[in-house]
Amino acid sequence: MKTNKFFLKSIALVCISTAIISCGDDDAASLPPIGGYNNSNEIGATDLVAHWPLEGNGIERLSNTAPSNTVGASYEVGAKGQGLKLTNGYLQFPSITNLSSDMNAYTISTWANIKNNQTPESGSVSVFLSLARPGEWEGNLNFYAETGQRPAVELTGAVNDTIVVKAGFRTTASGGQAYENLFRLEPWMIEDNITNPGKHVANPVATGSTWAHYVATWDGATNKFIIYINGVKSSNPAFEVRGDNSSIVFDTPVTPYIGAFGTVATTSDSWNKPMTGNVDEIRVWKKALSSADVNALYQLEKAGR
Repeated sequence: MKTNKFFLKSIALVCISTAIISCGDDDAASLPPIGGYNNSNEIGATDLVAHWPLEGNGIERLSNTAPSNTVGASYEVGAKGQGLKLTNGYLQFPSITNLSSDMNAYTISTWANIKNNQTPESGSVSVFLSLARPGEWEGNLNFYAETGQRPAVELTGAVNDTIVVKAGFRTTASGGQAYENLFRLEPWMIEDNITNPGKHVANPVATGSTWAHYVATWDGATNKFIIYINGVKSSNPAFEVRGDNSSIVFDTPVTPYIGAFGTVATTSDSWNKPMTGNVDEIRVWKKALSSADVNALYQLEKAGR
């Protein structure tokens, strides 16, 4: 009898455990899609060429490529799981095949927690990603914040936490174009809007010393750069069309850097220093993501998906 009771109790416990596990699985599977996607890896999946999850290591996920050089890098809680913390640091990678081919369009996305760092003596950029080319500071593709343009705190004591973001390309065959987000309407822009309503727009900007999601897209079909911050367009439409390049012909070999430009180890320029700050979930696509997909990416990664 005791054996039968023990057996029945065991069966009951197994059933309860199974029910609990099943409920958990159902709950996870029943999370509503965001923008038509169940997780961030589904967005632009066929055109994704690189992804650094930065979950405790610097390995690029698609090619399984580890850094060839690591300086001032550690890992801590990031925007989604773990993230990369850089203290005057950077990650350098060997050439990655997917990032060595010419592009007709691209998107770079990242989470970052940075702040302005200008001092009376110097100030330096915060490089999210640069696809470096031989012997040049400016890479084939570049995505970074101009944190050296403004002090973290003004002489008045006011915190200067508006982050200026810049994206662009530079190659021998294609020349170069760069674009930065607008963080205020200048007086001449306001006057211009009187005769050309809506020509200049001051969109939302990023705030330093906190996690923010940064995305830059470029489309060779329209010659247009667009910068997004936290899922919302931040760039001024009056200046988004830059040059007449329909494609970017890369200088090779291409050496990816997270946290620095390619000449960081050989330059004496005070602005060209390794990064101090945090980054997470860096992705590169060979297409310009739509605004809807950019917003979905932000929402999904923010939700840990």
